Amino acid sequence: MSTVLTARRLRRVLSGQPVLQEIDLDVGRGEFLAIMGPSGSGKSTLLYSLSGMDDTDGGSISLEGTELTELEQKQLARLRLTRFGFVFQQAHLLANLTLLDNVVLPGRLARTASRSAVVARARDLMERTGVGELAQRDITQASGGQLQRVGICRALINSPQIVFADEPTGALDSASALAVMRLLGGIHADGATLVLVTHDVEVAAHAQRVITMVDGRIVGERRLGGWDGQEGSLLERARQLRQGTLAPARTRPT
Repeated sequence: MSTVLTARRLRRVLSGQPVLQEIDLDVGRGEFLAIMGPSGSGKSTLLYSLSGMDDTDGGSISLEGTELTELEQKQLARLRLTRFGFVFQQAHLLANLTLLDNVVLPGRLARTASRSAVVARARDLMERTGVGELAQRDITQASGGQLQRVGICRALINSPQIVFADEPTGALDSASALAVMRLLGGIHADGATLVLVTHDVEVAAHAQRVITMVDGRIVGERRLGGWDGQEGSLLERARQLRQGTLAPARTRPT
């Protein structure tokens, strides 16, 4: 597995306190990586730094040779729009747009395809994720799980190279959470690189590799391999991950 995203000696300080401390991390092309840790461990800050959404106070972040820390804000915004996709705990959809138009919007902003092509892709994504019939509804006419699916469609509209997800199931019930994780797993199976932050071992158990953070440092790493899609094996992976019985992984993907 080749490396698509590399961080070296990454540092971040907030209110005088170190949040990221000399982080070294490689993300493999097509990898599904989960980042775990307690509240305040720096896991979300790491995700936002890797994606260029947050500033850093030292170190480097390279996307296939492009140094993110040297880009101007307009360049970073363009990169986030066209090469990255983002899924958050809340979908953050615009109330004055239909669900379809929420998905279409970043595709139109990217200006890489015609409006008709973007709308067709948006409709296809919504159909594939089970929310096609909601296209003309607004955000008050859909459940939390449905809104999260729409948010995932929006993240995929520009065919991103890497999808970053920050606690994507944190506001969902268990059934909706499992459905969203199966959907994200399908995105990964289609070839996308997926970097996900979670505090839930059952969510992390979907990943190929799990790193654990404490006090701004990576303190542990486990390689789980691919998941076979069976709920029983998922629960076993989660149990082993919780107990720390999975074999340690190498630091860098190969």
